[in-house]
Amino acid sequence: MSEVESKPDAVLSAIGEAVTAGRSGSVETARRRLVALWHEIGVAGDPLHRCTLAHHLADLYDDPARALAWDVRALDAADALIDDRVERHHTNLGVAGFYPSLHLNLADDYRRLGSFEAAGEHIAAARRYGPELGDDGYGRLVRAAIEEVAQAITQRVTDKRASAP
Repeated sequence: MSEVESKPDAVLSAIGEAVTAGRSGSVETARRRLVALWHEIGVAGDPLHRCTLAHHLADLYDDPARALAWDVRALDAADALIDDRVERHHTNLGVAGFYPSLHLNLADDYRRLGSFEAAGEHIAAARRYGPELGDDGYGRLVRAAIEEVAQAITQRVTDKRASAP
């Protein structure tokens, strides 16, 4: 994740700008921008663009069913990604590193919907991919969230987590 390609990716930049707007409180504006970009990219567009956009757009919905729809799209796009495409954006990053967070989000969506069996399957997948995470702040954050969601699944808790995006 240390080096970014020399030629900026306009779509990823636009996604980043929308995400920043959402994190700054302009959630509806961010959603509109990302949905418009989704239509520009198309369902057969660049899988890195689709995965990144859907992953972030899911976080902009409080409704777990709506978040789930976007998280499923993110996972589907990741399944179409190849390491070469990811490495052209960030060196030393592979597709497998996406899966802990993608499965974590799906587990959390299903948990919030009360579908604990599906949630358990995705939390198990998040744990399987956990070793792909680096030993850095992001890796520790995702690992901690995996355990937090796993505990909530075990306890059959459907409330939104305080630490969720």
